[in-house]
Amino acid sequence: MPEQQHPQEQSDRQILEQLTDELPTPENLAEVARLLIRYQNFPGAQEVQRKLATIMQQWNLNKEALFAQTRKLYSDGQLGNQRLRGDETQDWS
Repeated sequence: MPEQQHPQEQSDRQILEQLTDELPTPENLAEVARLLIRYQNFPGAQEVQRKLATIMQQWNLNKEALFAQTRKLYSDGQLGNQRLRGDETQDWS
């Protein structure tokens, strides 16, 4: 049976390619956390899930530490919709 493909997989792969060469800034941490949530329990997109694991390893983070950091960043107001321009939105689907 072929692997399922997520509707956002192609654009998410591009995001992950960019993140591979970047530092774990607050925005990048939030992006990785968002993608981990998106692909959690998804029956497919193995390449995306491997790339997420690689980035987490490069940044020396596990899932719990990443989520703790991003929760703090959001609660401190360093991330979130208040930082978006009027025409921007976040896609967490």
